[in-house]
Parts: sequence; C-alpha cells; structure tokens
Amino acid sequence: MSKQLRLVLACLLLAAAVTGCARAANPGSGNLPPMPDKIDTFEDGVPVLEVYVVEKESVEKMTLEEYLCGVLAGEMKNDWPMEALKAQAILARTFVLKFMTEKESAYQGADISTDVEEAQAYDAASVNDRIRKAVEETRGLVLSSNAELPYAWFHAHSGGKTEHAREGLNWKEGEPNYTRVADGHENDSAAPDAAAWTATFSADEVIAAAKTAGYTISTLDVAAVGDVGESGRAVTLKLGNQKVNAPDFRIAIGSVRMRSTLLTDIKLENGKVAMAGKGFGHGVGMSQWGAYALADGGMPAQEIVLRYFQNVEIVKMY
Repeated sequence: MSKQLRLVLACLLLAAAVTGCARAANPGSGNLPPMPDKIDTFEDGVPVLEVYVVEKESVEKMTLEEYLCGVLAGEMKNDWPMEALKAQAILARTFVLKFMTEKESAYQGADISTDVEEAQAYDAASVNDRIRKAVEETRGLVLSSNAELPYAWFHAHSGGKTEHAREGLNWKEGEPNYTRVADGHENDSAAPDAAAWTATFSADEVIAAAKTAGYTISTLDVAAVGDVGESGRAVTLKLGNQKVNAPDFRIAIGSVRMRSTLLTDIKLENGKVAMAGKGFGHGVGMSQWGAYALADGGMPAQEIVLRYFQNVEIVKMY
C-alpha cells in the first residue's frame, strides 16, 4: 500500500470517528419535536413569547429563556445545587413549549402567563446569577418522546416512590409511555414538612370537598383508603357512602393541607377526619427534593431527569 493511499485511508477513518462522536454527543437529534405553530419570532435563535405578567397586569414580550428564569426561580430555590436547577430548567422549558402546542392562555393577547393557576410558578425577584446560569447551560434542551413533547410533570417530594399519571393525577387519557414508578431518591436534606405531614379536616370540609370533586356524601360515618396504586398512593377514598377519587379530593380540599395521596393513616375521630401521609405533591414525574439529593451527590442534570421518566430523550430544540 502506497504512503499516499495510507494517508487517505487514515483521513477517512478520522472523519468517520469524528462524525460518530458528533452523533453520540447529540443523541435524539433526529427526534426533535416540532416548534409550536404560534411561535413565529426568534431572537438570536430563541423563541420570543408574549407573556401576561400578573403583577403588572400587562402583556410583555420576552424570550422563552428570559421567561424561564422567572419560572425556575419560582419553582425551585435559587441556592439549590446547580444540577438540580438545570434539571428543573429542562422540565420547565418542556412545559412551556407543550403548553403553547396544546393550549391558549386565558389572558388575551398572551401566549402564556406568570399565573401559577394557568402555567408554572414565577418569581422574577428571586432570579440571580445561579438561576441564569442554569437556564443558559441548558439552552434549548427539552424532553422528547417519539419526537413529541411529553408532559414534563414534577412535584416537591415523592414520599419515596413516584407514581403513574392515572393514579397520581386521575389522568383520564391512556397512561403515557414515559411515566414510571421509580425511587424518589430523596434523603434527609428534604424539608421535614415535605417528607411527612398531618392534617385534620372537619366533617363539613370533607363533605364540601367531596361535592366539589363530584360526589354527594349523605353521612360521614366512614373514612378509609380504598384502592391504591403501585406506589402505595390512595387512588380512591371511602368517605361515608361514596368511593371518592383521591387526587380529585386532594385538590378540592386543598393540596397544601392534604399534601399527598400517599397516606400512612386516615381515621374518623370526634366527627373529624385525621390524616397522615408522606411526600408533597401528586407524585408523578420528577421529585424536586429527589433532584436535590441526586445533584448534591454529583449526578448531572440530564441523568437526574432520566431517573424519573422512561422512553424519552433530551434533545436541543434551538
């Protein structure tokens, strides 16, 4: 073999190796979800949004990454481990684009808002350099499931195990193929009132909440867990003469007081319903306190996210 031929072959092998490395460094590049149709303006490659700012009662134009800084600061404390912040940023960005793909804002002229009842928490005042860095270092990264944006669910604390959407959220559609029951990965760093809680409700509160959830209770003489999901969460509650959906009841009675459906005790005492439980939130998707623990242990953001979902990739949308 001539020296010139050997040189050509060496160059071809080197080019193939470089190409292969590029592919490996950007997995899922062929599975990019489509950009929402309503996004038609970009600034330095970043989508520009019309955001209704509740505090100002006005619609403001800002890039998705700028809006995301306020969301990240609202959803997670700005002094948390950097990789936890980055994991939350990936999910929050996915949430925004999914919202814009499927929904219209309740506020005229807006694509999305800072209203937590409509979208995600938002706290522009708590944005600092760490928040900006977490957003910048995940620029454009989202979850992709079969080239579609999934529902990027997250919650504060799983109580030890996450749950499927049908059981944790009373999800009415078919179970998404990307949800899973997984270890929550929380540790003792979690806030005590997120890890475990107790609450007491009057009979009138319970009957009213059940009615809001669509059930009429004649007499509250029974309070017990009915069906349970794979994680141990209550899927239904036996309240009086009704079998009440537990996630719907939790929202109706107050999700800050009844912090989860992962109940360790429920009983009727002196005309009141006393509950005890573990975790905080619906239990579907990523546990924020779990992300805290994993990041504190040195795990990178993308790996943290993939601990809580299956059949997904993290891809760069822009």
